[in-house]
Amino acid sequence: MSRETTNNEALWRHVLLEGLPRERRLRRLMGHVPADPRCRMCNVPFHGVGGTVARLFINKRQSLTNPVFCDACEQFARAHPGGAEVEISMLFADVRGSTAIAETMSPTKFSLLMNRFYAAAAHVLVNTGAWIDKLVGDEIIGLYIPSFAGPDHAGQALKGAKELLRATGHTDDKGPWLPVGVGVHTGSPFMGVVGSAHVTAVTAIGDPMNTTARLAALAAPGEILVSEAASNAARADTKGLEARDLELKGRTESIRVHVMRVVESTALHNRSH
Repeated sequence: MSRETTNNEALWRHVLLEGLPRERRLRRLMGHVPADPRCRMCNVPFHGVGGTVARLFINKRQSLTNPVFCDACEQFARAHPGGAEVEISMLFADVRGSTAIAETMSPTKFSLLMNRFYAAAAHVLVNTGAWIDKLVGDEIIGLYIPSFAGPDHAGQALKGAKELLRATGHTDDKGPWLPVGVGVHTGSPFMGVVGSAHVTAVTAIGDPMNTTARLAALAAPGEILVSEAASNAARADTKGLEARDLELKGRTESIRVHVMRVVESTALHNRSH
């Protein structure tokens, strides 16, 4: 391993676990500005009043080559290739039965429905400290990284999952306006710069991400499948919650999950609070 690789790994570990003080303050501040889209790393908005402020006063604007980042964060990622394996909590949310839903309406109406989902989910994830990793198809992925979500990243992920179900109407008397299933897991994926010299992305990859995706795929509408690793990390009281042992494709051993629903969320709380 070269010295540059070692140095970049140490830098990414610091960024992910503790964060750079200036960027941490900026991310918190920009998170209160109601504007999307925004930079995935520093939360700087690209349009509206927030985007104007970012361009004029902190010299940040949307990158032309990698539009999910501002130009400063994109340059940081290019200058420091690599990443680190760190413990984070991951939230995957899937729209259940999206193909059948799409068949009942025009493509334009379906796109409006999905945009409503993306907006509601992004609002919840940003407010609970998540890094929004992807908004694609019928799925949204939020990464709860210690430097963004704090040391109780697992607890924040559980909070985000419950708030997401509430935001999509799963506590409404008439039922949800969009059926959603959620998977939450805690593990140590590789997180950092992935891609080529021309196209880069800052994301997480590895078995923990695959596990979380499969949990979300198995969650019924209104369910949050929480891995035992996540519930333990959150110091959650799972007494009274349904437990399942799931066989996941590609894994030799089953994984135990606890089933959470927002109607029974009072049975699950964080002892650290």
